[in-house]
Amino acid sequence: MKFFENKFTYDYSFPAVTLAYFLRYPNPYSRHVLTTDVIDRYVDPATKRLHTIRLHLKKSKVPAGILKLLPKGMGGSDNSGQSYILETTIVDPTEGWMETESRNMEWTGILSVVEKQQYQGHSADGSRLALDGLSMDKKNEQTTVLTTVTFRSRLGQSKILSRKKAESAGDHADAEEEAPKKGFFSSLSTAGIQRTIELIGVSRTRDAVMKSKDGMNVVLERLRSGGIVAVLDGMRRDREAAFGPDGGPWKRVWLQGNGLKERGHREDDD
Repeated sequence: MKFFENKFTYDYSFPAVTLAYFLRYPNPYSRHVLTTDVIDRYVDPATKRLHTIRLHLKKSKVPAGILKLLPKGMGGSDNSGQSYILETTIVDPTEGWMETESRNMEWTGILSVVEKQQYQGHSADGSRLALDGLSMDKKNEQTTVLTTVTFRSRLGQSKILSRKKAESAGDHADAEEEAPKKGFFSSLSTAGIQRTIELIGVSRTRDAVMKSKDGMNVVLERLRSGGIVAVLDGMRRDREAAFGPDGGPWKRVWLQGNGLKERGHREDDD
């Protein structure tokens, strides 16, 4: 198991950062994100905290370094396609914090990636702010985010467990002496592959975290300069840049969410 940790401070207030978080797709640094769907959203009546579950569909590609370590054919014929990311968030607007967790739902047997983030709003001097003290003024308020990512590869884990069971059930003394030796070297080899896969995941995550920051800053600047209208206009332009004038899957999701038919929408444009 490997870990990656990063801490970063946005020069924007907590309300601005949390709003940008939920509006961050699409942006110029996330053109691999195809769609985003809200699975569940509610406010806990006791804590007044907002709970949200979303499902992101992204373009997926197993890294070439990992692909070389896999048995032939395990990575797919063209090593391309799509994958789902499950995201859960909890926002406490009163105390000014948000917790998020994102995990992959594909290739979990090869590499499971769990990303957790803790957002905390505070004044420029580091002191926390109550809800009535928060504003959109980025000069006086900041939001710090701590990102922690856990990588775990279970490649070959079932074989190791099966081998250990077989070794413990051996009937002959010679078999009992030889099997542990084979099991040790085999498990050592498997463990080495697992560690290598996890390290590749850590390396790729460093780049992904930087791109995520850049994407958030784009959305935050749009929000600061033109409000929600500027953010929505930027999202439209990003969709067109990523998927063409028709908007691709993002447009289809938007039409379905608004109860419209694409034909009727085109007639309105005419």
